[in-house]
Amino acid sequence: MMYSGMITIYKEAGYTSSDVVARLRGILRMRKIGHTGTLDPAAEGVLPVCLGSATRLCDLIADRDKEYEAVMRLGTVTDTEDMTGQILRTMPDEEVRQRVTEEALREAAAGFTGPYDQIPPMYAAIKVNGRRLYQLAREGKVVERKPRRIVIHDLEITGVDLPLVRMRVRCSKGTYIRSLCRDLGEALGTGGCMEYLLRTRVGIFTLDRAIRLDEAERLAHEEPDRLRSLIMPVDSFFEEAPALTVRPAAMRYLLNGNALQLEQTEPREGARMTGVPGERVRLYDEAGTFYALYRLAEGDRLLAEQMFLPRD
Repeated sequence: MMYSGMITIYKEAGYTSSDVVARLRGILRMRKIGHTGTLDPAAEGVLPVCLGSATRLCDLIADRDKEYEAVMRLGTVTDTEDMTGQILRTMPDEEVRQRVTEEALREAAAGFTGPYDQIPPMYAAIKVNGRRLYQLAREGKVVERKPRRIVIHDLEITGVDLPLVRMRVRCSKGTYIRSLCRDLGEALGTGGCMEYLLRTRVGIFTLDRAIRLDEAERLAHEEPDRLRSLIMPVDSFFEEAPALTVRPAAMRYLLNGNALQLEQTEPREGARMTGVPGERVRLYDEAGTFYALYRLAEGDRLLAEQMFLPRD
């Protein structure tokens, strides 16, 4: 049985994102599977996985904002910026409690809300001169990393039991929560690292829809219909785009990714277009099968942006 769409996996600690894909390939007996960006092996939580033609969405999903629940440990600095690494320096818990007040903690956290230039950790999948940073780090090399502009939309302190601090973070793509803990610890004068990380949301993918790999395997064998119901169709990722049905006489143009005229389509499900050039639309055949994303151009022309042919 071939699947096409997006499924939310609960990645457990100890798995890499690639491990998840490899095991799912065995469970679903299909090769065309891709994840939507790495989640640290020690981290848990939401990992959107794309199946079949939905693999074309991997980069788009990775671009969406993310939410995390994290625990930061003040007074400990490691080479990985989390507790899995080698400890570089420590501060006694009692000294952390003497130095850091809850008021100072919340004030420092507020200072990281908004855009800031974050230096990625050495243990990261980013490539420098063709090699991934974690490969260089494992060889004992430390190289200069350029800061990357990220955005912390919201940083809420949810619990304080020094040296541990619980927080909820909503942020842009490219944010390393490990590095946020590092920077916040430095701002407080104690140093810090990440103790625990749970990703609760990636765009429209949320924790309440996430299933563990063991459950996916059980469903694949015992309740395949239930498993299929958990797979979100490709077009659901673009729900904000008006849906249009392509008239039968124009289907040959759609199948080849050619331009269409708006008059060769009709609105589906009461869809309303703004008529503004650049507007994105979803295109279907009369049977309701999703085929492509197009954009409106001048002269009521529709130009292909991304094809999702059913045979892909």
